[in-house]
Amino acid sequence: MLRKRLISVLTFCDGVLFRTKDFTPDYRYTLSFVDAWSIDEVVVLDVTRTDAVARPAFDAVIQQFASQCFVPLAAGGGVRTMEDVRRMMANGADKVVVNTGALERPELITEIAESYGTQCVVLSIDAKRQDGGGYRVHANCGQAPTDLTPAEWAKRGQDLGAGEIMVTSIDNDGSLEGYDLDLCREVTGAVTVPVLIAGGAGAWKHFVEGIDEGHASAACMTNIYHFTESSIRSAKTYMAKAGVLVRQ
Repeated sequence: MLRKRLISVLTFCDGVLFRTKDFTPDYRYTLSFVDAWSIDEVVVLDVTRTDAVARPAFDAVIQQFASQCFVPLAAGGGVRTMEDVRRMMANGADKVVVNTGALERPELITEIAESYGTQCVVLSIDAKRQDGGGYRVHANCGQAPTDLTPAEWAKRGQDLGAGEIMVTSIDNDGSLEGYDLDLCREVTGAVTVPVLIAGGAGAWKHFVEGIDEGHASAACMTNIYHFTESSIRSAKTYMAKAGVLVRQ
């Protein structure tokens, strides 16, 4: 059985690390560094809305992480062309996270997979619960609803070549009250590739719930108070005691 992963997801606006709440930059942080973390992977996402400002600042973020952390690094935010992909890979990313760009042009997923391999493509799905029930995928940092359900978009993304799916609850983002497990189960039930659950974790028990009840392959955490070596090691000890097979 494959060991489950614990993944840090860091969001940057104009090259500065922020926590998000409801998909809006909420609190600014100064980043010490992650070299000593016991984390399994790191995801860095650019949530800057102005591309002209975002690109050089975020390029520097990727380069900094690639030079100083020695776990797989995924980068995303504003990826709409193969040139965007090549730039992130050249800056040191091991994987590329695609979201709105893939919704606008789904063949982008296949192009990345054919150029770099399916293991390099992480399809990010931002979903919001509907008043009448069910979920809908949203684009443009959660601002633009689509007609797609998370399950059907995840399945199509897998068929196009995505090697992993990262599903984030817009409603739970920054809440610290736990993941949306129903949302995650909807996605994990539709695909066979690994699913990363994100949005809402605020306690170690939420990581266990995401894996045991959401059936995720990896639990993502997005709030900086988790990001110390001791807290991550403690979280993994907690998960192991709860019966989750984790990487040490």
